[in-house]
Amino acid sequence: MPQVVLTIGGSDSGGGAGIQADLKTFSVLGLHGTCAVTAITAQNTLGVQRVYGLEPEIVTAQMRSITDDFSIAFAKTGMLHSDKIVTAVAQHLRMTGIPFVLDPVIEAEAGGRLLRPEAVEALKAYLIPLATVVTPNIFEAQALTGIEVRDRDSALLAAHEILELGPKAVIVKGGHLDCTDLLMEGDEVILLPGRRVAGGNHGVGCTYSAALTSFLAQGLTLKGSARQAKRFVEGALLGSMRVGKGVGPVNQAAAAANCRGHELRFGKR
Repeated sequence: MPQVVLTIGGSDSGGGAGIQADLKTFSVLGLHGTCAVTAITAQNTLGVQRVYGLEPEIVTAQMRSITDDFSIAFAKTGMLHSDKIVTAVAQHLRMTGIPFVLDPVIEAEAGGRLLRPEAVEALKAYLIPLATVVTPNIFEAQALTGIEVRDRDSALLAAHEILELGPKAVIVKGGHLDCTDLLMEGDEVILLPGRRVAGGNHGVGCTYSAALTSFLAQGLTLKGSARQAKRFVEGALLGSMRVGKGVGPVNQAAAAANCRGHELRFGKR
């Protein structure tokens, strides 16, 4: 039977990011994906036009329904929208003890604020301390720490500040710098170099964190999962699709095919 994973995040009506990107990623990597929707967006490749946050009780009801039935190997959080939703998610994940990847989604790649300012403090106080790994890009790292990430030294400082909040590990993604991710786990710092590839990047952050979740659920080490997820995202970028008038969504199915072509073996450390 496939491993079951859970995404907790917002719905992208354009199908390029959010829980839609997560579920596609889970599927092509051979896992069964479940979801708890936190917000509904009116969104397309041009940006986010409207955001409708759900009541925390609705989010909790979805999570409870899922965990009452399924054994969740790993979870991830994405867009959480409000401080009340952050608190509700933290309470449920603390109660169930499910390990999870925290993707601190603050703004959409195509444009539009997705996390209210007051929710950032709730994220730091209640959810980040519970996370297995936090995966900010350089702008999210700055929002969480106040440190402007411009190079590896400032990325290291930001990662250390986030690690001080209590998670087991931090990955500061370097896609907006030199494509080198910085992984900090305890006292260990690992640089994960990558290559800049052409393609539309709508949904790249969601796809990365969902792939990381998938590999962790299959038993890979964090370092191995981070390497595999980075390679998976490169393939998704290469296969991105121009389906709208704006930023092209990444293509998870193309990523899986590309990875198999390069003899990436899912499930091996």
